[in-house]
Amino acid sequence: MSTTEVKPLRPWAITPKQMIPSALIFSGSFFITLLVLAFTPLKGKLAFVVFFFLFSSLANTIYSVRKRGRKALGETVAASLIFGGSLIVFLPVFSILFTTVRKGVAGLHLTLFSQSMANASFLDPVGKGGLLHALIGTLYLILIAMIISVPMGIMTALYLTEIKGPGSRFIQFIVQAMSGVPSVVAGLFIFSAIILTTPIKASALAGAFALAILMIPTVTRTSQEVLLLVPSDLREAGLAMGATQWRTVATIVVPAARNGLITATILGVARIAGETAPLIFTLGGADKINLNPFKDYNSALPFYVWKGLSLGTPESIARAWSGILVLIVLVLSLFIAARTLGTQKMKK
Repeated sequence: MSTTEVKPLRPWAITPKQMIPSALIFSGSFFITLLVLAFTPLKGKLAFVVFFFLFSSLANTIYSVRKRGRKALGETVAASLIFGGSLIVFLPVFSILFTTVRKGVAGLHLTLFSQSMANASFLDPVGKGGLLHALIGTLYLILIAMIISVPMGIMTALYLTEIKGPGSRFIQFIVQAMSGVPSVVAGLFIFSAIILTTPIKASALAGAFALAILMIPTVTRTSQEVLLLVPSDLREAGLAMGATQWRTVATIVVPAARNGLITATILGVARIAGETAPLIFTLGGADKINLNPFKDYNSALPFYVWKGLSLGTPESIARAWSGILVLIVLVLSLFIAARTLGTQKMKK
């Protein structure tokens, strides 16, 4: 007996026939925009985006009204506004990424990840030296800052969300106040409170202390929002089964919010990965590889970028753009790895 597989219908899916008007509107708006820019004094990418959006929205509105009547006018205008808002948000991000890749690729070479600047200068040709010392220092900073701030941030969020014990309002106030602390203040605090008064001097450890101050509020506040999304029924079910509060939190609440807590950690890393001001006072900025994060000067990609841009020569600026590109790739790799790990654990 043969069976025929019946595929489910998807009436909301766009068919190729329905894509023809959208393609015509897109191509027509594109060419009209090119003609406007060619025969008017208006030039540049911004003018192209603005006129393309106006022409495509107008054409789409006219087409919708002619096809579905005036009732479609409000829906089309609202859709155009939403699309325009999304475009405004997306364009700066795309522009930053495009500029970084375009200018950063020019400074890439074979020895970039295998050499340091110990035997080279930022004024030398781009093919001499590399940023291995800065890459190692950045990994040290992120790792130590995560070891300090992630447990502290998540524990604080659990206390404020689940326990709500004495001093929770004051702690909440401190967390909110720390969220607005300028990054340079964190660096000055570590410099004056630790480097000048304790045996700990400028090093990757001191730099991680400053970055942890900036990372803790981000991890705490994001973790709070994630924990609040966990249904109260899960907590009540655990308590009804006779589990204590800490066991309910450890075995039910935290696993349910695992992906969100990983996201909080990622946001914290993204918050500190590009900070330069705290590192000026706490890192030292060595040009050679230092594998000991607890002693002597170290370097980091943000410090490497700042140093290259501050010199202002074509060679140093090219090195700085390469450092920016490597930093973005590093943060993106950490984000993908963390999300993949969280998804796999959730499936298990």
